[in-house]
Amino acid sequence: MKTDLKSDFDLRHDVEEELRWDDTIDARKIGVAVEDGIVHLTGEVPTFTDKWRAERAVERVAGVRGIANDIEVRPLGDHSDMDIAKRAAERLDWNLLVPAGAVTVKVDDGWLTLRGEVNHDYQRRAAERAVRDLPGVKGISNLITLKPKVEPKEIKEKIEKTFTRQAQLDAHNISVEVSGSTVTLRGEVRTWAERRDAEKIAYAAPGVTSVKNEIKVTG
Repeated sequence: MKTDLKSDFDLRHDVEEELRWDDTIDARKIGVAVEDGIVHLTGEVPTFTDKWRAERAVERVAGVRGIANDIEVRPLGDHSDMDIAKRAAERLDWNLLVPAGAVTVKVDDGWLTLRGEVNHDYQRRAAERAVRDLPGVKGISNLITLKPKVEPKEIKEKIEKTFTRQAQLDAHNISVEVSGSTVTLRGEVRTWAERRDAEKIAYAAPGVTSVKNEIKVTG
């Protein structure tokens, strides 16, 4: 159900309040601008995790139509790509949720790229979480792919049933289409956090290798 859209002034106020409310974020280092419901984040933070948390905070705010995250990560100290790659490989080896030898890592000027193939989306996400807070990481490209194993009809049924069980999602406002191992989501939700939750649920279904999230955020 659509509600009256917030003004850009009100939306900026809500975003700034959300950033200040989250005690894991130093909101003093983050600038916020809003135009037509699109939130633009700027500033400097010492870790990629700080940048990631700021974006998640914005997603929780009702009325956000889009996010441009231009926060710059400026790590403290010196961290060579070789050192980052070694620590990332160790983290992946230690993580019990990531299949041994399934994921490789490449680092270019602090930007970390993950590649490989796993059976489940939770394994793909676990690999990213394992390296997200490493010192020196400026960004992450998660290019890990998933192995398709399930028929499209079964994928669709599993996703729709999960949507129905989730209290925070209005399942009637989201449609699910499956082609091969690719899921397309359409419909409307109130917040970017709900949109992200719907995508996570779709990715978690066995056999899903990619998700096209066309859900609109109405505020």
